[in-house]
Amino acid sequence: MIITIVGPTGVGKTKLSLELAKKYNGEIINADSTQIFKELNIGTAKVADTKGIPHHLIDIKNLDEEYTIYDYQKDARNVLDDILKRGKTPIIVGGSGLYLAALLYDYKFTEEEIIINEDISINEMHAKLLGIGLDVNLNNKQRIKRKYLKHIINKKPIINEKPIILYETIIIGLRADRDNLYHKINSRVDQMIEDGLIDEVKNLFQKYPNSKQLQSTIDYKEFIPYLNNENTLEDVINKMKQNSRNYAKRQYTWFNNKLDVNWFQTNYDDFNQTIKEVVNYINNSK
Repeated sequence: MIITIVGPTGVGKTKLSLELAKKYNGEIINADSTQIFKELNIGTAKVADTKGIPHHLIDIKNLDEEYTIYDYQKDARNVLDDILKRGKTPIIVGGSGLYLAALLYDYKFTEEEIIINEDISINEMHAKLLGIGLDVNLNNKQRIKRKYLKHIINKKPIINEKPIILYETIIIGLRADRDNLYHKINSRVDQMIEDGLIDEVKNLFQKYPNSKQLQSTIDYKEFIPYLNNENTLEDVINKMKQNSRNYAKRQYTWFNNKLDVNWFQTNYDDFNQTIKEVVNYINNSK
């Protein structure tokens, strides 16, 4: 049995994964693209207490190292196969849709050469970048062009359409109504600031000034204008909250369109009730 847990930030994926791992003799495979990297701790809500449950593909790369979806596909499949061979239950957890799809489905990675000409619009360039996992602000046209030249013409992998599932899995999705979720996201940002995110960000940008990961990760990239004395801290915090809320909406859309998700409402007042509902569903699905 393979269990996959999806959903946006703040719905309880980590807590649910630990409970299910204890119940089903499981090991957890990270499917969050940001938690791959060492030192991205506070801003990625990296699990602090694993409760003795083995976690895989967390903190495996430095911020000055490259790590592609293709790399993740190879690494995650090796981990997944090893867990299955040892008779344990793989529990895949994360919000990075492309990582999940690359692991579970028969996505083929091909190389595509495209020459930029006047017939290719900014929207088309942006769509291609999204296809390889790069979310660049659509309003930043110059950055889109630079990224497009670097990642498309330089033959970064592009995912084929209509994949075939390779690993049968029970996909559990956690969701919350918009007001509750947005409140949770906003509160999470405030808590990260209290927990020392500002110092973490300053230290990381000083240590890795050219890190592409830092420059593209929500809850880190928003600090760039602040560090350059172009924005106030209040501006940064508001932008973090806005970007996180927008990302949550995109995640729901992606999961609904690309994965066969069984959704459960997060009960913030009594999360044990949510766990019971998920466990009952899994037991009846086996």
